[in-house]
Amino acid sequence: MANEMVFKRYENNPIVTAKDCPGASTIFNSAVVPFGDGYAGVFRVDPQSYYSELHVGFSKDGLKWEINPNKIVFEIPDSDMPDVNNANNPCYDPRVIPLDGVYYVTWCNYPGTHAGPAMGLAKTSDFKKFELIDPVMLPFNRNAVLFPRKINGKYAILHRPTGLGHNAYGDIYYAQSDDLVHWGRHRFVFGSTDGWQGTKIGAGPVPIETDEGWLVIYHGVRTTCSGFVYSVGSALLDTDKPWKVLYRTRDYVLAPTEDYERVGDVPNVVFPCAAIVDDSGKITLYYGGADTVLCVAYAQIDELIEFTKKHSLAC
Repeated sequence: MANEMVFKRYENNPIVTAKDCPGASTIFNSAVVPFGDGYAGVFRVDPQSYYSELHVGFSKDGLKWEINPNKIVFEIPDSDMPDVNNANNPCYDPRVIPLDGVYYVTWCNYPGTHAGPAMGLAKTSDFKKFELIDPVMLPFNRNAVLFPRKINGKYAILHRPTGLGHNAYGDIYYAQSDDLVHWGRHRFVFGSTDGWQGTKIGAGPVPIETDEGWLVIYHGVRTTCSGFVYSVGSALLDTDKPWKVLYRTRDYVLAPTEDYERVGDVPNVVFPCAAIVDDSGKITLYYGGADTVLCVAYAQIDELIEFTKKHSLAC
């Protein structure tokens, strides 16, 4: 099976561009979930100031979107919490996780400091009001996504602690919590290797529970003489001990080949943030293209699992 047979791009990509939100320079790296009779999403919008913002969007079909021109303003229930609404605090690269009848949002930001990136966590039931819970991971951390259910009675998360600097490297870790505030029992899951994922890796969409384990779609980066190249891989983690890797792709399942993935603010990027599985087993993957636009690609879950196992690194 050739790699391009795993994920097939939507023929009318990109589905969201800066034209879909007044004042936007770019819209990319955004998260989508089924909601009501359609879909809701939290979108990364980079305005003309380039201080990244999070905006809400709604869609009937998951492809044509109406995006609120105003950024999300988080309700902050405790005055001791960081002011994530500060205009100088960029918020970006969200994930949206349905869990226990509530929608949780994780995103990267700089909460009241320029020391480095941290991970925020908030919740909503209606995509109108968003309540801040607390920073889920302190600096330096660049990616975090909750599992869609508790594991062994605990909330669970994949995250990527990193070093000083925006493009510092890091590995994916697992952590657990009783209350979504205090996190511990951190466990190494996997890190960069070589080839398309030789520089750094990071968790992508919400993990998908399957009979074979947790299916995780992630991004991997390699360094070339002209900069980074972001591609997409997949892994299967143990159902009860998700820090144990069962399979992990040696070959990418999606890489930047189209103009809208190769040309933009950051060229040569496909960055996955959301994956929705329907009753037929079709995965709809939402990913950012070249840090400029939002795109969609499709795969069958059984084919992706088969590919992940067949083209696996030694674990």
